[in-house]
Amino acid sequence: MSVKIGINGFGRIGRNYFRAALEQGADLEIVAVNDLTDNKTLAHLLKYDSVGGVLKADVSYDDESITVDGHHIKAFAERDPANLPWGELGVDIVIESTGFFTKAELAKKHIEAGAKKVLISAPA
Repeated sequence: MSVKIGINGFGRIGRNYFRAALEQGADLEIVAVNDLTDNKTLAHLLKYDSVGGVLKADVSYDDESITVDGHHIKAFAERDPANLPWGELGVDIVIESTGFFTKAELAKKHIEAGAKKVLISAPA
């Protein structure tokens, strides 16, 4: 049984987490990403990284998702994490990598939206 992951903030940190999970073959299933950028740009940035190089996977997109090697990942553009459907998607852990929700009281919005845990990525 895999751990279901949602990524809030699909910038450098969010994409690097995605790549690491994919490349290591971890028992993690990324079910959704949330970022205000359009899916075309997100798919391109995931596929082509100036540091990590070209992702060795087929990457495509549509209005509702990004697809990586046939796996559909729901894509949202929601400013308020409390409005994300983490519960409906069965998300176990949210990777909080926007840089905005770094305090417990702000990150708690992910829990209110149905996630079980939140991992905050923020500078010390």
